[in-house]
Amino acid sequence: MGIIAQSEQAGSQLALDTFEFEAGPEQERFDELLARSLPRLSLTRIRRAIAEGDALVNGALSAKGARLRCGDRVSLIIAADEPSAMMPEPIALDILYEDAELIVVNKPVGLLTHPSRTEKSGTLSNALVHHFLHTSGALIRPGLIHRLDRNTSGALVVAKTARAHRILSKAFRQRRVVKRYLALVDGQVTLDAGEIEAPIGRDENAWPRWRVMAEGRPAQTRYAVRQRFDRHTLLELELLTGRTHQIRIHCAALGHPLTGDRIYGISSDQASEELRLLHYLLHAYHLAFRHPTTGEELAFTAPLSAVMNQGLEMLKSVSRQPG
Repeated sequence: MGIIAQSEQAGSQLALDTFEFEAGPEQERFDELLARSLPRLSLTRIRRAIAEGDALVNGALSAKGARLRCGDRVSLIIAADEPSAMMPEPIALDILYEDAELIVVNKPVGLLTHPSRTEKSGTLSNALVHHFLHTSGALIRPGLIHRLDRNTSGALVVAKTARAHRILSKAFRQRRVVKRYLALVDGQVTLDAGEIEAPIGRDENAWPRWRVMAEGRPAQTRYAVRQRFDRHTLLELELLTGRTHQIRIHCAALGHPLTGDRIYGISSDQASEELRLLHYLLHAYHLAFRHPTTGEELAFTAPLSAVMNQGLEMLKSVSRQPG
């Protein structure tokens, strides 16, 4: 595969870049060839271009997952100055582990994993591109395999090569990755341990959109009590599936929403006011998986965020319950 043409069309309103590539014998997916060939663009942006008809195969529309044949011509037209997830930005990283294949970071609260429709920079992806560029001299696309919400902190693994991304993505799909979280929830959870099994789906006519619903996808979460306070419980939770907002939805379904969760919980919760919480306290503290190249078992523990440490210490100081 190689680039065979690149041109700029200067219009009165918008400068456009046109890229053309020729597929090799690897039978790559349409979207994956473009993502590998144009690392400055996010996969989300590439798939949107395909859906909007700005990316073609042999001059015709094609599905994003279409397998290319050797010699197929792929073209893409995109705004020349469009913001990109591949823009390097000097944002500090808490690195737990790194080698030639992957990196594991402790994502802080408040940092988006990747650019969204409304926020195009200042994300973990931008920070990683900057880090890769300054440590290896190469413009490496961060291979996002899983994500943490803006207000969720903790361990997150990112692939640095296509092979590592493929193998780790398969491990996540096959539930061979251990993901454990710590969460502060409202009320005292009675059972010391249990499992929540409730399907999660999206309802466009309700709020919040994501919720427990019969026609949703299967979702399972294990939990165990770490510590009980007067009106709250610190839970350890293990995700057996990876649905959107799964922990927040399942804890709410259990009758113990995350303290400070203003979507799935109660915004006027007393502890939220006492602790001056601006958001819920949820931390991905443990992540374990096999290395995609060596097969070695890797396990990481991410230190708690300052805000979570402070909140727990405050609850311990005022709680009358034994630890």
